[in-house]
Amino acid sequence: MSPVEAAAAVLGDRARRDVPLGPFTTYGVGGPAALLLEDCGPEELALAGRAVAAGGVPVLVVGRGSNLLVADRGFAGLVLTLGEFFTAIHPDDAIRHDGSRRVRAGGGLSFPILARRAAALGLRGLEWAVGVPGSVGGAVRMNAGGHGSDVKASLTKAWIWDLACDGEGAEEVDAGGLHLGYRRSSVGPLQVVVAAEFALTPGDRAEAEAEIAAVVRWRREHQPGGSNAGSVFANPEGDSAGRLIDAAGLRGHRRGSAFVSPKHANFVQVDEGGSADDVRALIDEVWMAVKDRFGIELQLENRLVGFEASTSSGDS
Repeated sequence: MSPVEAAAAVLGDRARRDVPLGPFTTYGVGGPAALLLEDCGPEELALAGRAVAAGGVPVLVVGRGSNLLVADRGFAGLVLTLGEFFTAIHPDDAIRHDGSRRVRAGGGLSFPILARRAAALGLRGLEWAVGVPGSVGGAVRMNAGGHGSDVKASLTKAWIWDLACDGEGAEEVDAGGLHLGYRRSSVGPLQVVVAAEFALTPGDRAEAEAEIAAVVRWRREHQPGGSNAGSVFANPEGDSAGRLIDAAGLRGHRRGSAFVSPKHANFVQVDEGGSADDVRALIDEVWMAVKDRFGIELQLENRLVGFEASTSSGDS
């Protein structure tokens, strides 16, 4: 029995088969998940753990899909999404010795919603997060950042549900144990970030909300809308991936249904009904052009799933 069939036997009618993943991502393209378990709460995550134990099925946790490209052939494993149980916000009224207040948020919560809710409480430190259209769990997993800050700057701890463990529940992990770096962490493919706690600074609500409005304005002015997944490549030290791609003459360059954004060269957009494989081919083409022109090997920031490995990503 294959890992997928073993998992399906455990999940029964709780999981759907062969569900297109494009609608679960901001690119809007990509093939099907062999199995999809949606809107997970603790009961479903415990069930998913048993499915993994039954045959070692690969797992893909999808938050809001804002940094994810799934191949046209899809993902031959189990895809999980978190449900309403993991979207609560719990502010702590106590002022800590360092002057901060703590806010705990569910891993399935929209990160921009957390930023706005924190600002409404007069808490500073997450205003930049309104520009990260992902989930709290996804933001922790990739140490999301922007506008001069990142998750690491205020994260104190996270709760991780390990699907590879026999226990049914999440383990509390201090932020230092997540080994957060530039757009990366040590959170593994079988680990689900179900909650996170942030240390924020009490301040003026009007100032916090004004900063949020400024971030939103900046993004509208400088970044494209449409079907994309944000910055494709991480900025190399002391430079900008967008500048390098533009200087290589690739702004507006098209490959099939995918094209480099004319508004910001580090964004790749795709036509409605387009191909994820076109997006991947264009990403590889951009990577090679920058390497040939400047000798710089850009590091991929988008997460690619279901593709063969290549020089630009090494993903599978």
